[in-house]
Amino acid sequence: MNITFLGTSAGLPTKERNTQTIILSLAPTQNSFWLFDAGEACQHQILHTNIKLGKIDQIFITHLHGDHIFGLPGLLTSRSFQGGEGKPLTVYGPTGIKAYIETTLLISGSHLNYPLEIIEIHDGEELIIEQIKVTVRKLHHGIDSFGYRIQFPDTQGNLISDKLIAAGIMPGPIYQQFKLQEHVEIDGVTYESKDYRMPDKPGKVIAIFGDTMPCPSEVTLAEQADVIVHESTYLEGDLDLSHKYYHSHIDDVAQLANVCGVKRVLINHVSNRYDLNDIAQLTEVIKAKYPELNFVIVNDFDSFEI
Repeated sequence: MNITFLGTSAGLPTKERNTQTIILSLAPTQNSFWLFDAGEACQHQILHTNIKLGKIDQIFITHLHGDHIFGLPGLLTSRSFQGGEGKPLTVYGPTGIKAYIETTLLISGSHLNYPLEIIEIHDGEELIIEQIKVTVRKLHHGIDSFGYRIQFPDTQGNLISDKLIAAGIMPGPIYQQFKLQEHVEIDGVTYESKDYRMPDKPGKVIAIFGDTMPCPSEVTLAEQADVIVHESTYLEGDLDLSHKYYHSHIDDVAQLANVCGVKRVLINHVSNRYDLNDIAQLTEVIKAKYPELNFVIVNDFDSFEI
């Protein structure tokens, strides 16, 4: 799996960074993409990648501010002409997302050639999508804003062939039964499959946050996550100022990662006041202040293996 950032600026686009759009590739487990937010010109950003609109089958909107949704109508309509014909798409988002999509499509005279389902989310919901669990929690922003905790299923541990052979069970088709069944019977003897497998490997956990200032639900989303994607509109300066506008400061993000035991932090939604030179300098300052924080302040088109 990998996660690619197509827009990393807060509020407004800059010459260096577009507004919010994130793509999660589920390969190799699934041949599809999940889109998180759809900032203005997101479909144009996608043209600079190998991502195909027809392979996006789930879209998650964190909140309805324009820098997170102004690219959505164009992407939905273009999908009809770029491999999406007949392929179902589901959009999840706060109350109002259904009216926004249906109104823009109606007024613009747009018609989709694929089934579109729009689901308005609520705090505390748990979605199961192809065995992937998505937990929805409301954050603290000026309008309803949500975060998504994505829990992938555990991977079954490998068979311990030496132990099977020691028990007199030679390699062959019977090993497939030990992989697929809880109990295997051979010559009247019942074997517990788990006794002949390595422990299961825990599924990866990714948390993707909408805009927010610190709040308790963040901990639920980030707890022991492998990766969190979190806004840091303010990379320095007055902590109280960031909270005045319901946004996060880098100090907030560092504290959350520490409390929750997060393995890696990908920071986006950076204020348009910072250019790339500013970010490079501030990265060094943050590393010195928080040497234990494993973080990257991401740029457009950065991609990370998970």
